[in-house]
Amino acid sequence: RLISLIEDIIKLSQLDEETVLDEKEKIDVLAAAEEVARRLKTKADEEQVTISVSGSSVCIMGVGYILDEIIYNLCDNAIKYNKKGGSVSVWVGATLKGKKVIVSDTGIGIPKDQQERIFERFYRVDKGRSRKQGGTGLGLSIVRRVVTLCGGRVTVFSRPGNGSTFTVTLPAEE
Repeated sequence: RLISLIEDIIKLSQLDEETVLDEKEKIDVLAAAEEVARRLKTKADEEQVTISVSGSSVCIMGVGYILDEIIYNLCDNAIKYNKKGGSVSVWVGATLKGKKVIVSDTGIGIPKDQQERIFERFYRVDKGRSRKQGGTGLGLSIVRRVVTLCGGRVTVFSRPGNGSTFTVTLPAEE
């Protein structure tokens, strides 16, 4: 767990220096989401959660491992904070407002008054549950920082007991 914490702090430090966005390449966002879902399938199965990916192939100019980090953190949380028999769905596509990745779950949800705070470093809604689930408390902070550096934004809509939907919107230009 300490190694994960150190790795996440290093990632945030690199993001703060803004040096990680130098080597951009063309990335298929749908393919990246499918790969993340494949890697998380065993974990999802263990938690009795289904994970699915849909949408259309959309390409962006970006850094592969950074896009992976965004999708992985959102999906990993969606599995962790879900219910037995729940689901996680990832949708990728282009809209008039930009290219989007939407991760929705049927999990425990987040109270309205804490939705903005979840992007703060080390903030956890349910400290007891989070300790048991593992993690560093930096995942969503990394997501917001990366998305912001890419010129995009991340939003959340959630209701306790009814799951959460995280929407990442990236600029439409390539």
